Parts: sequence; structure tokens; C-alpha cells
Amino acid sequence: MSTEDLLATCWTTAGDAAPGQSDQRSPLSLRERVEAAGSAGYKGFGLLHADLVEAEPTYGLSGIRSLFEDNGLVHLELELLVDWWADGPRRAASDAVRLDLLRTAEALGASHLKIGPDVEDRPWELDHWAEEFATLAAQADGAGARLAIEFLPWSNLKTVHDGLRLVETAGHPAGGLIIDVWHTERAHTPPADLASVPASRIVGVELNDADSEVIGTLFEDTVRRRRLCGEGSFDLTGIISALRTAGWTGPWGVEILSDAHRALPVREAAEAAYRTAAAVLK
Repeated sequence: MSTEDLLATCWTTAGDAAPGQSDQRSPLSLRERVEAAGSAGYKGFGLLHADLVEAEPTYGLSGIRSLFEDNGLVHLELELLVDWWADGPRRAASDAVRLDLLRTAEALGASHLKIGPDVEDRPWELDHWAEEFATLAAQADGAGARLAIEFLPWSNLKTVHDGLRLVETAGHPAGGLIIDVWHTERAHTPPADLASVPASRIVGVELNDADSEVIGTLFEDTVRRRRLCGEGSFDLTGIISALRTAGWTGPWGVEILSDAHRALPVREAAEAAYRTAAAVLK
């Protein structure tokens, strides 16, 4: 098996919770999830803001940090900030989450913060977004973390090229990309394109798989029908090789989202996701 570190992204251990739900909080305790991840062999963990808000009164930030350390989880990803480019009430709500994530990143020693693009794909100005991104990257850097934006094929940042254009225009060294292979495959980005992404701009990578045919919308397909690594149609060997050529050495995120995965007991879900990802990295 691979000796490279794997990170269980937030949805991989969340149980019956998913993006797009009105309440995205995991029904499982943070302890259950962290212990399942550590037992499976992960060295990293992803925590959604909604779950952070739920867990902090129970454990405190120092207790959360101890929980990660006790289970061998040394890479922490915090997500997800949206509307960071906006104004008005949306921006006010976003800024409250921003402050919470920055505070938590510093207290827990998070490796990076994940932010999202505009999933409604509204008109946008590159210069404005780059300025806002650079400001946020500087704030993340001040908290000891990096800033990573995840491009999505139904958003205003549809491809790795779109995402790279934004982070390069922003120019802050703490800023970069989350490269989720589901999104590169569904955007029909050849693996060779990933090999040319500057290593300094790759903050995280997420592995998963899927069938060749999209069922429903791209959002429905990504949330309900991802497959374990090696059990779908993706050229994961080629993708991983390209990312290694680019200079990525991990930790490799594992993000499994599906109806089937959510129905499993969390230890079984975490172990299956770990085992199959480690096998394709070998």
C-alpha cells in the first residue's frame, strides 16, 4: 500500500449528510468520525464549518486539537467559505464564517482553508475576485494556513485553468487550488494538463471515481453517485502520475460522496475509502 499520507475530507466521514441539504451537519459525533479516520489509517481530516460550530461547545478548540492529535491526524482542512467576493447581507454572513474559520485555523494549526466559487455562475470580474482572494489569502497566511479554492464545472470557475488564472492574478503565495479529480474529469480536462500546474499553486488534491455517464445534473451526480477509487471510469493512474509530475506529494484527500457511502457505518465507510485510495496510489 501507499506510504503517502491520506486525508479524509469532511464528507467521507460525515455519515448521512451532504452538500445541498438545508442542514449539512453530520449526525455523528466528532469523536466517532475522528476515531474512525484514525483507525482506518488517515493522517488528515476535513472539518465543515457547520460541524465545527456543533463540536466546539462540547470539546472546546483545545479538546478538538487533542482529539486529532490522539488519533494521529496531523493535516487539518477547514471548509467551506462562500460569498467571500460578495457585498450586502451575503457578504456579512460570509465574513462571520470567515472570522470563525481563521480563528479556528490558528487555534488548531490547520493546513488550509477551502473556499468555493460562485455555483450560480453569475457574471463576475476577475480583478475584483483576485483582489478579494489576495486579501483572504493574506488573512489565512496570518493564521498559519494556506487558502485553496475548489473549481467546479457548473460554477464560474469551471476548470483547473480558470482556477489557476484567478490565483495567479491574485498573486499571493499562500493562495492556490484544490484539485478534485471528479471536477477535472467531468470538465474533460486531460491528465496531461494537470502535470503543468505549478506545484506552488496546488494546496490540496481529492481522489474519487465515478461512472462514465453523468446521471441528472452535475451537482446531483457528484453528490449522489461518486464511486470508490478504482471502481469507476476515471484514469486515476494517469491523473496521479500527472499530479506527481507537477510536484504534488500529498497529503492526498479522499472525498467520497454517494448515497451508498452515506448508508454505511462510519468505520466501514472510512476504511473502504482509505483502502481503495491507497491502492491506486501504490
